[in-house]
Amino acid sequence: MNYKNLEDLYEIQGLYQKRGIVIVKGQGSKIFDESGKGYIDCIAGQGVANIGHSNPDLIKAVKEQIEKITICPEIFYNDKRAEILEKLASISPIKNTRIFLCNSGAESIEAAIKFARFATNKTDFICAFKSFHGRTYGALSATHHSHYKEGFEPLVPGFEFVPFNNAEKIKEKVSDKTAGIILEVVQGIGGVRIADKEYLREVRKLCEEKNIILIIDEVQSGFCRTGKMFACQNFELEPDILCCAKSIAGGLPMAAVLCSEKIKIDAGKHGSTFGGNPLSCAAALASINFMQERLLDKEAEEKGRFFMSKLSEIKSEKIKEVRGLGLMIGIELNEKVSQYVNSLQEKGVLVISAGPNVIRFLPPLIITYEEINFVLEKVKEVLK
Repeated sequence: MNYKNLEDLYEIQGLYQKRGIVIVKGQGSKIFDESGKGYIDCIAGQGVANIGHSNPDLIKAVKEQIEKITICPEIFYNDKRAEILEKLASISPIKNTRIFLCNSGAESIEAAIKFARFATNKTDFICAFKSFHGRTYGALSATHHSHYKEGFEPLVPGFEFVPFNNAEKIKEKVSDKTAGIILEVVQGIGGVRIADKEYLREVRKLCEEKNIILIIDEVQSGFCRTGKMFACQNFELEPDILCCAKSIAGGLPMAAVLCSEKIKIDAGKHGSTFGGNPLSCAAALASINFMQERLLDKEAEEKGRFFMSKLSEIKSEKIKEVRGLGLMIGIELNEKVSQYVNSLQEKGVLVISAGPNVIRFLPPLIITYEEINFVLEKVKEVLK
């Protein structure tokens, strides 16, 4: 069967730039195409497969749960939902956390926008240059990249943008209408750019003074990716709302909005049909337990330090900068990266760009040092 032709026949053309291979299997840090060729996966489903592909703990949990019940609306209590809420509260960087469960990163941002407006009775938001928060209308309105917005205006009003890592510019934009400030502590699509601790401290202080909700987007950086359970913990930052998704459930669609006690909302004002479904909750519980038992935060910190140090040793005039936090790593080049992304794929390494000039690495956190060295060898070959 020609799977490429089938997808091309039925999918809306132009939405996705296909890579030209058919992926049929994953195991650990590797994925395999229909011919059996293996690749070191440094995309991990856009940062989803933190615990690796075909993780046995995840498989066991999903098999057991799917034989019991897969869907249970929030108007009823559920055992697995209760357990994952307790688990998320125990790892949350927010005191006395209250949680809303949904299905994707964009949904978590949409919920955060609504919660902030309702809690403050204000309308406007301040976001950062080079930010990316999702493709639905509220999340897209909070996203800076014009490429994603073209053809969809008018978007939701009330969103303004300022340079990343510049607290003074945020202060200049604050008004009596400002409901929230939405930031990534590590910008993903924006080029793997890391926030300064002092910048985050100033923003946190400003939010306290002006009754502004601080929303931190950890859709990609959460769940041990940066060497802590959540990236904001690297900066001793406590947000009012933390949005997380992607790797929360090991590959099943799930997201969570972790909220402080400032967030109060009336019954029926928001909801989600599939949010908190028992199958995804069971998967998330198994995934987070695996992260904790395996100490994946420490693994990501140590492997990320090794990975970046070796990347920094590569002698190439093409490289402008290597930056990252844990196993969220970018190489900024002095030229566009598309040809190098394709060359690495041919050599058995899958990577993704973060803007036109940055190669981004988001491997499963269980990647071995042997696999990292293989990736390093291929990066050297294509950039020499």
